[in-house]
Amino acid sequence: MHTLSTTDFLVFFVYFVIIVGYGFWIYKRKQKESLNSQDYFLAEGSLTWWAIGASLIASNISAEQFIGMSGSGFKMGIAIATYEWMSAAVLILVAVFFMPVYLKNKISTMPQYLKKRYNGQVAMIMAVFWLMLYVFVNLTAILYLGALAISSISGLNLFFCMAFLAIFAVIITLGGMKVIGFTDVIQVFFLILGGLVTTYLAVDLVAKEFGGSGVWDGLSYLKSQAGDHFHMIFDKSNSNYMDLPGLSVLIGGMLIINLNYWGCNQYITQRALGADLKTARGGILFAAFLKLLMPVIVVLPGIAAYVLYQNGHFQTEMLQGGELNPDRAYPVLLNLLPSGLKGLSFAALTAAIVASLAGKANSIATIFTLDIYQTKIKPEASEKTLVNVGKISIVVAMLIAMAVSPFIGIDKKGGFQYIQEYTGFVSPGIFAMFIFGFFWKKTTSNAALFATIGGFLFSILLKFFPLFVSLKGLNPLGFAVKNANGVYEIPFIDRMGFVFVLCAIGMIIISLRESKRGVVPNAMEIDRSMFRLSNGFIVGMLVILSLLVALYTIFW
Repeated sequence: MHTLSTTDFLVFFVYFVIIVGYGFWIYKRKQKESLNSQDYFLAEGSLTWWAIGASLIASNISAEQFIGMSGSGFKMGIAIATYEWMSAAVLILVAVFFMPVYLKNKISTMPQYLKKRYNGQVAMIMAVFWLMLYVFVNLTAILYLGALAISSISGLNLFFCMAFLAIFAVIITLGGMKVIGFTDVIQVFFLILGGLVTTYLAVDLVAKEFGGSGVWDGLSYLKSQAGDHFHMIFDKSNSNYMDLPGLSVLIGGMLIINLNYWGCNQYITQRALGADLKTARGGILFAAFLKLLMPVIVVLPGIAAYVLYQNGHFQTEMLQGGELNPDRAYPVLLNLLPSGLKGLSFAALTAAIVASLAGKANSIATIFTLDIYQTKIKPEASEKTLVNVGKISIVVAMLIAMAVSPFIGIDKKGGFQYIQEYTGFVSPGIFAMFIFGFFWKKTTSNAALFATIGGFLFSILLKFFPLFVSLKGLNPLGFAVKNANGVYEIPFIDRMGFVFVLCAIGMIIISLRESKRGVVPNAMEIDRSMFRLSNGFIVGMLVILSLLVALYTIFW
């Protein structure tokens, strides 16, 4: 059984004291000011650009990235980094086009946007849907996969790890978004420092394996020993094409995944909704820079583990149930670290998990309190009552996640795949509803409902369509490929792109027909001046885009 040494626990304890102590100091400072619901849920006017950027990354990076993406790095290599690097490009789009619309129209929650743009029915349907998704898919997956990872590294009981993570996250979350935002800065420091240490030592192990030393020798050996793991774009002959289907990761469904996640997601956009436009854009640009760095932390260790495994190392440690499990790569590497450094990396992993849990719990509380409780249950509720309801809903959501997470098969699917599978059925329709609502004034409420419900039905249809048609009937279109079980299936990312196109066509047809009948939809307040960019933002944007072009050119 793997355990942490006394030194490791001491390092981790220092991290814990710093986070809780700093959070409590922020909370006590905030108590001296009058606290209202907007301040509690959004930290209105309180977060700086660097706090917003750090909080975006801390909330995004969790166990499914450290464990799942390292596992994917072991299995398929640098190509999985497209999730991170495409995020950097999409964050720029969100900063330029999405944030001005939200801030100009004083949007606090995503259901509030839908109510203002469409109607209360669309908003309430999506509020309930997002609550269910966040509690029963996202929160449970983060909590369970995080506890599983920590348990495998430390040797501590799984339920104890789950309870510790939940309580730690609740302590931070009860202080509101300002406490979350500023403690996330420290969480990101530990996350990046610990992650880089793990990567350095993993790459150095590879160097020593082949008679070299240092990170540059290690990187050179990685390239020579696992050349097939350094390609970003797969062709159909690649066994991983089902997960990352060729150019679709650049111009297809991967854009839908990222635009929906970063631009239409309460969990993410909430960090910037309490700031002015300049601060929000600065924070999002900072997050885009950090995104370029993430594959070094969450993908390279997996490739290093693959090379070491191919050369005879940890042949039994990588097995689970007698079969090779790539998701074991990161925990195995952490267990090779020396005392003290293992504690630092353990703190980094914990920081990623706790920050994501806190951010998700706060979003759950925000939607429930402002979009359901205040709207439908008690419209006359005082500010103090709204804040208290938010705190209660945080605790309840965490208890529900603890109760159900061991029973819904997250460990069998893998956390990353689990979240993608269930959110991917609705993401194309939701994104279509948002993007048309932003930029096409004729979009109607019925068109939005069509995208919400039709997008889900189209996803189900295309998921199982290959099962009901012959190979000759489908394969000439070039969409279906054999999955791991030998069954023809449309790759998940391609399927999302097709569903988005179908939703868009349906929305256009419905909106034009209703326009002819005299239906006048609600519209958002938009003018060209909203989208003007500062010189500093333009320079940062060009640097990021240039780096992305260079990375994809080098690793194509």
